[in-house]
Amino acid sequence: MLLDLSRLRSGVERLNRRIEPDALEPVEDFRVVSPVSLTGEVRKDGHQIRLKGRLTATLECACSRCLEPFEVPVAVDLDLVFLPVSAAGRRSPLSGPDRDEDGEALTEDGLGVSFYKDDALDLSEIIREQFVLALPMKPLCSPDCRGLCPVCGRNRNRDSCACRAEWIDPRLEPLKHLRSES
Repeated sequence: MLLDLSRLRSGVERLNRRIEPDALEPVEDFRVVSPVSLTGEVRKDGHQIRLKGRLTATLECACSRCLEPFEVPVAVDLDLVFLPVSAAGRRSPLSGPDRDEDGEALTEDGLGVSFYKDDALDLSEIIREQFVLALPMKPLCSPDCRGLCPVCGRNRNRDSCACRAEWIDPRLEPLKHLRSES
C-alpha cells in the first residue's frame, strides 16, 4: 500500500485512509482485528516529506504471563519525517561511536528521519512500525494476571492446581546433606 508522492502538487495533502485488517501483512507479535484509521496530512517541502496525523486500530496479542490472546486499543499520534534514500549519505557525522547497521556514523538530523525511494511511501510499513512501537514490552491481559503454573502449565486465572512451585538449586543440594549429618 503505497502513497504516491509524485502526485503531491500543492505541497500539502489531506490523508484519510481506512485499511481493512486483511490488507496488512501478518506480524508475529500481534494481529490487527479492527480496521486501521490513518488520518492527517502529508506535507512536501522540496524532497523532505512530513507526515503528521493519527493512527488508530485494535490489535490482538498474547499475554506475557498466561499466553491468552487479548485486545489492545492503539491510538498513536504521528509526526514523521522522510527524505529520499539518495540524501542519506549527504549528512555530517556526529562525534561518537554510534553507527547505523551499515557501519556509517549516525547523524544528528538523521536520528528521527526515515527514508523513501521511487517517490513513494510504504504506508503498510509505517503502520506496522508504529504498532510495534505502541505495544507494551510485556503485554498483560490484566494487571493481576496470575500466569501459568510453572509445574503443570495450567492457566492460574481459570484453574487452580495443587502443585508446589518449590525449586531447589541442584548446585546447593550437597549442602543440604551436610546439615543433616551433623
